[in-house]
Amino acid sequence: MAAKLLAGTPRLSLPPCTVRFISEKAFLGGDSLIGFLPAAPGQVANERFNNIISRRLSGLEEALRIKRLRELQDNTKSRKRQPLRRGKVSGRLPVPDHILKPPYVGSNKLPELSSEYQIHDDEGIAEMRAACELSARVLDFAGTMVRPSITTDEIDKAVHNMIIDAGAYPSPLGYGGFPKSVCTSVNECMCHGIPDSRQLQDGDIINIDVTVYLNGYHGDTSKTFLCGEVDERTKKLVKVTEECLERAISICKDSAAFKKIGKRISEIAEKHGYGVVEKFVGHGVGNVFHSEPIIMHHRNDKSGFMVEGQTFTIEPILTMGTIGCVTWNDGWTTLTADGLPAAQFEHTILITKTGAEILTKY
Repeated sequence: MAAKLLAGTPRLSLPPCTVRFISEKAFLGGDSLIGFLPAAPGQVANERFNNIISRRLSGLEEALRIKRLRELQDNTKSRKRQPLRRGKVSGRLPVPDHILKPPYVGSNKLPELSSEYQIHDDEGIAEMRAACELSARVLDFAGTMVRPSITTDEIDKAVHNMIIDAGAYPSPLGYGGFPKSVCTSVNECMCHGIPDSRQLQDGDIINIDVTVYLNGYHGDTSKTFLCGEVDERTKKLVKVTEECLERAISICKDSAAFKKIGKRISEIAEKHGYGVVEKFVGHGVGNVFHSEPIIMHHRNDKSGFMVEGQTFTIEPILTMGTIGCVTWNDGWTTLTADGLPAAQFEHTILITKTGAEILTKY
């Protein structure tokens, strides 16, 4: 579950016209080219030169027209789905008294980010492995439920029951007043979507974010799933987002700088033309749900280095368009400002001397 970081549209650059003295206005507006042509000896040569230049310019103009048309059609395809609408949210599910609950349960106040880094001894690492292994199993199970017509409320109930049956507590439930046991973020929802009565549609994508609290330790993970037949552009967004997470984890080890994570993710995202959301960040996780260090997924100058035995999450959110966002009045559900899709993947990792162990491996 991402922590909220409290704290343009890209310009299209066209190459200059290579024909001397031919203005962009004349080229794109279809004005006569005669006045712009250089003098040539003989009427025949002049007409031949005129014809050659006209054909070349017409071809370039047509190529640009087709390119822009395709871009417009692609954006239309990505927008053809209906904007996300709030469904009916059912009541909070009960948790048996014998289940150990985190300290924040019972208060609707959002806990402050803990300044305590989550660094573990051997016993703590064993407990983290157990909590994270459970959260990964729950996430895998939740993913098998993703299909057209199922509601996110049904997914929430199944996740809740599986976590309770394992003797754990669903960490999101009651965290700062969050009313459900899992976050389900569909299509343009960046994160923190509240499960409700909305049915998943063919072509949707959905991020399911599972965190469990087992024996006093949190295990946090999420994954974006495809629902039915998803268009190729959105599938690519999902694939690249997962690649960003994997590549970011690959540079983590004892003494590595935290800022390398954002650099690596940004390099990959930028290569594909995607935005990297800055408002939501990874975080330390262990005995507490959200703690230092804050893990920024975009390019940054954050100081600090990783330490052996430390656990934290990396959870980049990539967008097809703007990284700007709007939050519904429920205080949680956060959508892309332009309505284009967003995708997210998350793992809890353990820093070792030579690398990083993925504790929530799917």
